[in-house]
Amino acid sequence: MTFEPNAGLAQPTVDERVDDAIADNEVVLFMKGTEIMPQCGYSDRALGLIGQYREEFATVDVLESIDEFRVALERHSGWETTPQAFVDGEFVGGSDVLAELDERGELEATLTDG
Repeated sequence: MTFEPNAGLAQPTVDERVDDAIADNEVVLFMKGTEIMPQCGYSDRALGLIGQYREEFATVDVLESIDEFRVALERHSGWETTPQAFVDGEFVGGSDVLAELDERGELEATLTDG
């Protein structure tokens, strides 16, 4: 088996995955890696912040097709960087925004009031 860099998924496939994940989950985090093995410090930080207040939330690993995920996510948030958290279909932010909300005591309400 050979690894072909950037042999990602087709853009329409990724667009649909992103659209469905945002529509079908109360809270979803688009991140590099998985809950068990985050592949970047920012994703790990976002995962931990959300996990303080939510037992159940969805995660999507963008590494499978990162360029296509950047395009798809930018359509929803105006950002192409990850991680990105969405709550009730609305873009909340990345790890820095989640940390700021937590410092202000607003993250729990953001994640749990639906």
